[in-house]
Amino acid sequence: MSDALKHECGIALVRLLKPLEFYKEKYGTAFYGIQKMYLMMEKQHNRGQDGAGFASIKMDVEPGERYISRVRSNHSQPIMDVFKQINERINEVMVDHPEYADDIKELKANIPYVGELFLGHVRYGTFGKNSIESVHPFLRQSNWMHRNLILAGNFNMTNVKELFQNLIELGQHPKEMADTVTVMEKIGHFLDKEVMQLYQDCKAEGYSKREASPVIAERLDIAKILTRSAKNLDGGYAMAGLLGHGDAFVFRDPAGIRPAYYYQDDEIVVVASERPVIQTVFNIPFESVKEIDPGNALIIKKSGKVSMNQILEPTVKKACSFERIYFSRGSDAEIYQERKNLGKLILPAVLESIDNDTDNTVFSYIPNTAETSFYGLVEAAQDFLNQRKKNYILQNKDTLDDKSLEELLSVKIRTEKVAIKDAKLRTFITEDSSRDDLVAHVYDVTYGVIKPADNLVIIDDSIVRGTTLKMSIIKMMDRLKPKRIVIVSSAPQIRYPDCYGIDMAKLEGLVAFRAALQLLKERNSYHIVDEVYAKCKAQENFHDADVINYVTAIYEPFTSQEISDKIAEMLSSSDINAEVKIIFQTVEDLHIACPKNLGDWYFTGNYPTPGGNRVVNRAFINFYEGNDARAY
Repeated sequence: MSDALKHECGIALVRLLKPLEFYKEKYGTAFYGIQKMYLMMEKQHNRGQDGAGFASIKMDVEPGERYISRVRSNHSQPIMDVFKQINERINEVMVDHPEYADDIKELKANIPYVGELFLGHVRYGTFGKNSIESVHPFLRQSNWMHRNLILAGNFNMTNVKELFQNLIELGQHPKEMADTVTVMEKIGHFLDKEVMQLYQDCKAEGYSKREASPVIAERLDIAKILTRSAKNLDGGYAMAGLLGHGDAFVFRDPAGIRPAYYYQDDEIVVVASERPVIQTVFNIPFESVKEIDPGNALIIKKSGKVSMNQILEPTVKKACSFERIYFSRGSDAEIYQERKNLGKLILPAVLESIDNDTDNTVFSYIPNTAETSFYGLVEAAQDFLNQRKKNYILQNKDTLDDKSLEELLSVKIRTEKVAIKDAKLRTFITEDSSRDDLVAHVYDVTYGVIKPADNLVIIDDSIVRGTTLKMSIIKMMDRLKPKRIVIVSSAPQIRYPDCYGIDMAKLEGLVAFRAALQLLKERNSYHIVDEVYAKCKAQENFHDADVINYVTAIYEPFTSQEISDKIAEMLSSSDINAEVKIIFQTVEDLHIACPKNLGDWYFTGNYPTPGGNRVVNRAFINFYEGNDARAY
């Protein structure tokens, strides 16, 4: 994605089902769990580089021994920093006590992070400051082992204010109004209630307070706690939690917006935000990695029992399509093919834009994450060219000679690496908009591969704000002097804000929205903006279930092509010599390419939860009133 866009988060959970001695004997190290967690987090660094955190739990320790360890970092390379801290702590002890290497009992008792249960998180901040306090996992501490709660997740809640108010009504005093804090405290509240009820049961059965503690841990009904806690949640989420005594869970939202995958055998249970992470780190075949069902929680009891429990009634599955277009690693077998299909399906529109003249067209891509869809586009273009050759041969089979046939077969689809991102330069540039000349040079070009009669087709994952296209890419491409520049988005037009984990909270930041506004002005229809504002304003105090997304009216007067043409005009400055065209994927073809991820609210305005309609209306009110604030 050429526009800088913060998005998503990644979770990793590992539960060792065997004693540590087993891993020492089989794999040569008692640090097996820590090593696997490092790999899982590093393989998901694409999901978050603002911060990283790691937590571990030791099971069955003696009173007075530390059993929870946590380390977090918001350094520039947070995963590396987290595991540097872990390794330094381990090495400090091992230098003084090398005998621990072969004494697993002493190793576990005296070295932090060596345990049976691990939780990791990589973060992109879509809400709150990028401070260490915002980095997951969060910890809710207690002197009772089973009331310690560690929570990390990939989520955004649309109704944080409501959840915050619920906590106040319960008599709590939350330390801040952030979704992670409110969700953790809500789970913690029902955890406390369940523990108290179980204690009363144990007391009635004649257990002493000390005897009751392990019985409570054994009897804790995690599914019941989550069901009570999740009653009013509205958002997209995959959240993972650990309890101090060793229970664990990973809970997914009812629409399956945020992803979560797991694998289980007799040695481990492992969960990650992406399937290929598990495949690679544990050498597991594709079909052995399962998806956590929407509305369900994977629950791992301290005993090692694993179950899938329905917590909320699943709704229509609306898994985030951006996961397939851009966010997730393209090494997933399904995602790789889906991205190629996105490129293939958009070829007819590309051919129309270049008048079917593939001989005088160079195909390329920007940035590197668009490479897979580029392969699909080029394969489809090659099929088109082959069909053209076949038709010519059939029509001229009686007159073809060796030379003309050789010339015909030598014609190929022309592909080049035209655009190169200067990552160091981009890192240097701040948000200061006055540095336009520096921004223009974020991308460089390969000279000498474009002829004056050529079309230049560049495919991108998606076009969000269009800033980099206007300030850098189109200007740099124009230096190559093509007759036409065709920017191709493998995603449809992004028309609406996201509220489930992607950093697209403001309407005015979306180039498709700005293009629609410009068209309304030019056609003397700007009164529609006032009408939409009035309707949105009238719904401010409605219950979420009653709110309608009226912002769709902004786009209704125009075809997708009209908006695309206006975007092309807006992103082309007067000093651009080439003709500029912009092509977007259709929503219909997106669904064909990515049939399992039908979440498309940022393209269509069809939000999968009631809170989404409230958020888009609030985003429009903020735009109209000039209020530079988030909509949730």
